[in-house]
Amino acid sequence: MSFTQSTDWNPEIYGRFRDLRLQPAHDLLSRVGELPAGEIVDLGCGAGAAAGPLTQRFADRTLVGIDNSPAMLGEAAVSGLYDVLLQEDVAQWSPSPSRAPALIYSNAALHWLGDHQTLFHRLADTLAPLGTLAVQMPRQYDAPSHVLLRELAEDMFPERFDFSSWHAPVDRAEDYARLLWSRGMVTTWETTYVQSLAANHTGHSVRRFTESTVMRPFLAEMSDDEAELFCRIYDAELEKAYPAEEDGSVLFPFTRVFIILELS
Repeated sequence: MSFTQSTDWNPEIYGRFRDLRLQPAHDLLSRVGELPAGEIVDLGCGAGAAAGPLTQRFADRTLVGIDNSPAMLGEAAVSGLYDVLLQEDVAQWSPSPSRAPALIYSNAALHWLGDHQTLFHRLADTLAPLGTLAVQMPRQYDAPSHVLLRELAEDMFPERFDFSSWHAPVDRAEDYARLLWSRGMVTTWETTYVQSLAANHTGHSVRRFTESTVMRPFLAEMSDDEAELFCRIYDAELEKAYPAEEDGSVLFPFTRVFIILELS
């Protein structure tokens, strides 16, 4: 098996756990209230998993998908649900002033970007008056699944990985509330989803979950042989942290933070 990562995302690998990844998208959307006139922007839309729920909720709105991955955008286009799909750097994107969105909705994308204090205010500035910013991001960095990645990478390849000055890219829910409270009504919360992952015969189930997301930048720095060894050791450590249940499945608690800003 080849582990080497391309620079683009792989929709098939990412989609293995589509239902588990989609539940937070539904939960975020369920808390979005009334909107002013304007477009709906799915920021970091990926393969378009949230397009269905968004179009069901806002059937009369123009739906715009933004992502920097050609492969993911190609998959998103298959649904036919987006009115516009744009390949753009999410970190730099902004709408034209004449097309200020009523809702910027971002499900599991903004944790890849830094400087959230600047980013979130910049996105709020692009909204239509009384518009809404709705964001969901993983906050799993202190969990064994993620800690083990950092520790193993540093131990095995110290010349390539140094996390001595690293800090988690996602803050606590209350930090985002403080960040945005002056802009309008802010609702933030965290949810830990206890995910049941089916038994997998090609590696630990948690590794199969993480390899399409948080593992990508790690594997991108390794050769195939190095990645294969790394994954074997990671699997063995995951077996201790996330032991199998009687039926072979694994319980994988996964924490996500939610932010909704309604401009005043």
